[in-house]
Amino acid sequence: MKSVLENNPVLAKQVAEVAEVAGYLWQKGWAERNGGNITINITDVIDDEIRSLKPISDKVQIGICLPNLKGCYFYCKGTNKRMRDLARWPMENGSIIRICSDCSSYEIVADQPVPPTSELPSHLSMHNYLIGSGSSYKAAIHTHPIDLVAMTHNPAFLKKDVLTNLLWSMIPETRAFCPKGLGIIPYALPSSLELADATVKELAEYDVVMWEKHGVCAVGENVMEAFDMVDTLSKSAQIYMTAKSMGFEPTGMSAVKMEELKVAFNLPK
Repeated sequence: MKSVLENNPVLAKQVAEVAEVAGYLWQKGWAERNGGNITINITDVIDDEIRSLKPISDKVQIGICLPNLKGCYFYCKGTNKRMRDLARWPMENGSIIRICSDCSSYEIVADQPVPPTSELPSHLSMHNYLIGSGSSYKAAIHTHPIDLVAMTHNPAFLKKDVLTNLLWSMIPETRAFCPKGLGIIPYALPSSLELADATVKELAEYDVVMWEKHGVCAVGENVMEAFDMVDTLSKSAQIYMTAKSMGFEPTGMSAVKMEELKVAFNLPK
C-alpha cells in the first residue's frame, strides 16, 4: 500500500521526527507499554492529494467543539500503540486525521484506520487554544518522565511555581531553555474533558504542564522542541534527586543568580 508520505517530503520529515522522538521516549523509560502520545498539526504541509482523500473511518465525536480546528489535519499516535513501535513504523502506529466541518468530530484519512490516542480531547484542545491565541506551535507531547512524576507525589511541590523555581535553580540551562517553567494540574481522570480544560488553562502561562501523578504535556514549534523542554526539566529533577540521595539538600542557584540569567537572556517571568 502506497503511503501519502511518498509524494510529500516535508510531511515525511515531520513524521520521521515524531518517530525519532518516540524512540527517545521509550529509551528513557518514559513510555511504558502504550503510555504517552504525540500529535502534530500538519495542516500547512497538506497537499491536494491528501485533501482529496476519502475518509477511511466513520466520523468520530471528539466530545467537545473546537472551532479553530475546522478542516485541520493532524498526525496522531494511535491508541494502544507503543512508542517503541511508532519509532520504527510511524504510519502503522499512527494516522492522519481531518477535523470535520462541525468542529466536533474527525475522520481518519491515511494511511490506515488506526484510531488516534485516547487523550485526543486534551491534545486537540491544546491545538485549538494554540491556533486561537495566534501561536506558531504545532506539536504536543504527553509522556511519563519518572523523576518528574515522582516529584508530584510530594504535596509541597504542587503549589504554584514551587517546582518551577526548584528545577530552574538546579542548572542554568533549565532557566534558559524552559523560561516559562512548569505548570501544575491537580489529578484528573485521564482522557477526561476536565483534564483537557485544565490543560488549556495552564497553557496560557506555561509551555510544559504537569499532570499530577500521571505525566507531562509539552507544546512547541515542533516535536523536537517540545521534547527538549521535557528532557531539560527531567535533567534538573535528576540533579535534585541525585543530591538528595547523597544525603544533602542541594543549594541551587539563588534568586539573584536566576534574575541575572533572566536579564542576560531576556527571558519571560
